[in-house]
Amino acid sequence: MSSMSPTPAEQGSSRTAAVIPAAGRGVRLGPGTPKALRALGGTPMLIHAVRAMAASRAVTLVVLVAPPDGAAEVKNLIDGHALPERTDYVVVPGGETRQESVKLGLDALPEDVSVVLVHDAARPLVPVDTVDAVIEAVRGGAPAVVPALPLADTVKEVEPGEPGAPEPVLSTPERARLRAVQTPQGFDRDTLLRAHASVAVDGEGATDDAGMVERLGAPVVVVPGHEEAFKVTRPLDLVLAEAVLARRRANDGF
Repeated sequence: MSSMSPTPAEQGSSRTAAVIPAAGRGVRLGPGTPKALRALGGTPMLIHAVRAMAASRAVTLVVLVAPPDGAAEVKNLIDGHALPERTDYVVVPGGETRQESVKLGLDALPEDVSVVLVHDAARPLVPVDTVDAVIEAVRGGAPAVVPALPLADTVKEVEPGEPGAPEPVLSTPERARLRAVQTPQGFDRDTLLRAHASVAVDGEGATDDAGMVERLGAPVVVVPGHEEAFKVTRPLDLVLAEAVLARRRANDGF
């Protein structure tokens, strides 16, 4: 046992909040509605993502980071759907990049929050057991926690070329050492704030919060992810998400 006193994240009284950056357009799903507002089983993906975070009894606050000009629309969306009443919901306008949006979400957190989840709105079906596993690992002392899955496919590193043109293979990483990461990613609040303060926003900014913590030199650990926590990015993903949702409704009767 360590003789160090527990960090705030390890104390049972700490509050856990989830930040959901949902300011992106989702260009790969095609033109029209922003991706987070696309319907899935008749309900916007963003609402599914909020419910997925609020399903954890540890999560007492969900901060939604809306498009800069869409905070009122997202607020109306939240108000118009049944959500667990034990959880508070706050909507804040986002920035131009995901990194800026996450930082604006962090700025909205009350002082008593010591564990922070950052979750993609485009992962609407993550099971509550995965959310809880991430929170438990942070409360257990890990500064940063990422749910992840082993890769099903062999991966090649290539020299990128023109789209559609043959690309030379540089190496074949050992698949057993690789993981495909998901969200929610979980953090000790102070660690994540330090990462955002020290990593400059270059171009489109960082898209992986755990990667920012890695750049601090702080340890990041992986916990088992779940196949239903996949990211809805392309039209085929939407078909798969509808099928998962239909199966859940048939099994759970809701």
